[in-house]
Amino acid sequence: MITKNKERLTNQKKIIFDYLKSVKIHPSAETVYSAVKKKLPRISLGTVYRILKNLKEKKEINEILSGVSCYDGDISPHAHFICEDCQKIFDVFEKCHFLKYRRTKIGKIKKYQIYFYGICTKCSK
Repeated sequence: MITKNKERLTNQKKIIFDYLKSVKIHPSAETVYSAVKKKLPRISLGTVYRILKNLKEKKEINEILSGVSCYDGDISPHAHFICEDCQKIFDVFEKCHFLKYRRTKIGKIKKYQIYFYGICTKCSK
């Protein structure tokens, strides 16, 4: 949760965090900037980048590396499918067999990031 640290919760950080939690897309920093600029007309792109970096470091959001960094407000365990045609990112909540017990021969899995690449249904038509 965003207020768990003794760090000051700014209005800018709250609006960015709330935006990421409310959308099902995986926006880039520029998309986040465009969305929050409607509520915060004086916010700068640099501030958005700084806040996203801070939220990622605090493990309050995830960064998805798909050519350009995209952000996910859903930090529950799940994978991502990245369409190689349209570059859209989809959440994949189905569990992989070895993740069922979160244990492998090497050790216990605490968290993971798995990317699947392919062509989405819409692009394959």
